[in-house]
Amino acid sequence: MTSDPTTRLTGLVDFELVFHMLPGMCLVLDPAFTILAQNEEHARATLTVDRNVVGQNLFAAFPDNPNHSAADGVSDVRASLLKVLKTRQSDAMPLIRYDVQPARGPFQTRWWQITNTPILGADGYVQWIINRAEDVTELVELRERAANGPRRGI
Repeated sequence: MTSDPTTRLTGLVDFELVFHMLPGMCLVLDPAFTILAQNEEHARATLTVDRNVVGQNLFAAFPDNPNHSAADGVSDVRASLLKVLKTRQSDAMPLIRYDVQPARGPFQTRWWQITNTPILGADGYVQWIINRAEDVTELVELRERAANGPRRGI
């Protein structure tokens, strides 16, 4: 028996199943931003359960909403991923609007908190990037309603 805990765990844990069932939305990307894996929660939240995004470029699979003139989700996420490649450090992005499109129908407004985390190879360079997202749309909408709610006179 080996003393390396990683080697011991590999035979005992089905890491693919663990990834797919992880709470939270996760993608695994390569350094060219190709989607290598998508967990089930990410597929549900991004309305991509019915289509396989694995193997696609991140920004081809998740384009900006063409009907939102100020859409900058693609450019913001790309900047974060490039920062991760350059610094080899995690990048927690500020809240961003990045709409999603169901298989049929118009884009739906979504707000996200995204963290991109590098996984370094033996050479010290980024081999993979974990893209972890949290859908904060409901929180943003509640804040907007509170800020724009009825004003009371004095």
